[in-house]
Amino acid sequence: MRKQIFITALSLGAVALGTDLVLAQNSGQVSSSVNIILADVIAMDIGSVASEGTVDFNYGNTKDYNSSKNVTVPNSLVIISSKNFDVKVKSEGTHFVSGANVIPVDVIQVRAIPGGSLVGTLNEVTLSTTDQVLVSNASLGSKQSLNIDYSISSEKASTVLLGKPQGTYTQKITYTATAL
Repeated sequence: MRKQIFITALSLGAVALGTDLVLAQNSGQVSSSVNIILADVIAMDIGSVASEGTVDFNYGNTKDYNSSKNVTVPNSLVIISSKNFDVKVKSEGTHFVSGANVIPVDVIQVRAIPGGSLVGTLNEVTLSTTDQVLVSNASLGSKQSLNIDYSISSEKASTVLLGKPQGTYTQKITYTATAL
């Protein structure tokens, strides 16, 4: 009988220990580390109007040559940046070219204007082959748009453009966003 009590006690102990073991497995814990790895980014959206876009100044009559002309391009640039940044502008060459005929690029003023979502110090520059700051210390952010105004003064129209052979004079303008 003593032997039966011992076996019964041993069996009950095994059942109890086995049950605890099963319960421990159902409530066990593990932990993992989750990493978020960030890299600095800065890019101009391919959907920017300035990307392969065209800005046209048409001079067809005497009034055109005697007045200032402005072409405003809303959402010219759409920029994402993980840091504050500058936007710079420059021309790829020293002249607008039509065959053998040329017009100096400094005939154009380029100005960042209010109205887009980009926040920073908006500047106006005379176009040249040197990078010039069009927007300084722009705030970081996603899908920030910048409106740009291009202008030719009446003085430049009457002194630089008037008398040039007719044609379409072309030059590429490059915009660069640089993280600070």
